[in-house]
Amino acid sequence: MFIYSQIDPVALALGPVKVHWYGLMYLLGFAGAWILGRVRAKKTGWTDKQIDDLIFYAAMGVVLGGRIGYVLFYNFSAFTDNPLILFKIWQGGMSFHGGLVGVFFAMLLFGRKYKYPLFEITDFMTPLVPIGLGAGRVGNFINGELWGKPTDFSLGVLVQGLGDVPRHASQLYEAALEGAVLFVLLWLYSSKPKPTMAVTGLFLLAYGAFRFLVEFVRLPDAHLGYLAFGWLTMGQILTAPMILLGGFLMNKAYQKGS
Repeated sequence: MFIYSQIDPVALALGPVKVHWYGLMYLLGFAGAWILGRVRAKKTGWTDKQIDDLIFYAAMGVVLGGRIGYVLFYNFSAFTDNPLILFKIWQGGMSFHGGLVGVFFAMLLFGRKYKYPLFEITDFMTPLVPIGLGAGRVGNFINGELWGKPTDFSLGVLVQGLGDVPRHASQLYEAALEGAVLFVLLWLYSSKPKPTMAVTGLFLLAYGAFRFLVEFVRLPDAHLGYLAFGWLTMGQILTAPMILLGGFLMNKAYQKGS
């Protein structure tokens, strides 16, 4: 068992300007994707300028889509009461699934600019994504949010302020699965040519499965609770279509490639 002591979410304060660890995790994710993108570009013929633009478009999609998705998926009642909550980003709240939709539209715009088919872009980009996913979950851990259910697991974490019962460190489970494991899986899988849509399909399938499983030990959002059966969460409802779509894309990719 480990004991979690509250970590200051502010990494650096310069007068009134405060730099939060969570923001630094986003920066780390984008920087990692940019570096790895240039590595992949050497094998695929993409230019450095295209990689720069790709990361910029993706960053806009993640930030805008993530915020809008959180408000609509997880805090819609507050949005209907006060639509301006959408702009109160300092209050926190980002959604992976909203970010995914935002990146989808950003890649459509990127593809229109460079005349690339959508799945050619997403197949190139998805192996770069887990760096940011893992870093974001580490940011959740530093912020002391998204803890899991009580557990007697030997790696349970005793969280100050949440009673004397150890809890699953669900943020770190996700950091390991959606970050490290997913990165290795996608990087190795995409290291050799694959049918178009296959890499994208694997990303959706694997991320969806990892997220769906961790949701069983992660506490649901307090204001939503379980939505059905005493265990189904909003995260699982939003993730299940990813699993189905990922399997469909992989099947279609290999049918076309055969």
